[in-house]
Amino acid sequence: MIEVKKLQKRFKNFTAVDDISFSVKEGDIFAFLGPNGAGKTTTIKMLTTTLKPSGGEITLNGYNPLTQKDKARHSFGIVFQDASLDDELTAYENMMIHAVLYRVPKAERKTKIKHLLEFVELWDRKGKLVKTFSGGMKRRLEIAKGLLHHPKILFLDEPTQGLDPQTRNHIWEYIKKMNQEEKMTVFFTTHYIEEAEKMADTVTVIDHGKIIDSGTPEELKIKTGKTNLEEAFIALTGNIIRDEEADGLEQMRRRQRHH
Repeated sequence: MIEVKKLQKRFKNFTAVDDISFSVKEGDIFAFLGPNGAGKTTTIKMLTTTLKPSGGEITLNGYNPLTQKDKARHSFGIVFQDASLDDELTAYENMMIHAVLYRVPKAERKTKIKHLLEFVELWDRKGKLVKTFSGGMKRRLEIAKGLLHHPKILFLDEPTQGLDPQTRNHIWEYIKKMNQEEKMTVFFTTHYIEEAEKMADTVTVIDHGKIIDSGTPEELKIKTGKTNLEEAFIALTGNIIRDEEADGLEQMRRRQRHH
């Protein structure tokens, strides 16, 4: 469902993603893990057509995101770290615009929007402006929007950041249900390593723009001799505390300011 070969992203003299290759099978739940600044978000931006690669090849659902952008984009849903909501519109209006843009059949729009807003417990706030929502409410709305057109692939970049454990569990149960019933492929990043251990079929670890290791959570624990995935992750990436996540361009700017 996702095929990546020798993918690169360079920003002048800084390489954010360095010749990485991996594949994700249809119906797989794939965790892409790495410390802050490892290249996770830059990779997702290239996969989802918002950032042009410096080199390499990508295939999504059989489409090339560089030459077949529209077909590739209709194949996936995306929940970015940064909000993509219009604060000056209501929750319902944000959902309806997304339904129109992704050509959800007109007869199905209202039913699907109601179902998803009820699922994320925002139906009673459907008529409220998004700018009045808390951070957690906005995150729940982002997830509902990403699921609206029943994508073949769902990209989740830190999807449950800032959510309470009950809401995180509720959302993952629904995603797992869609994964099983519709064979929806899920590609996610998270700093909650226990989410990856519990949910992922495959875990790939990236650091300093390079793939460090890949396997099932159990395989990575066996390789590192650790009893849980968090300990295995630290064994693979080290104990050094990293700066906040930034994409390659921002990291390049920071380096230039320091010189």
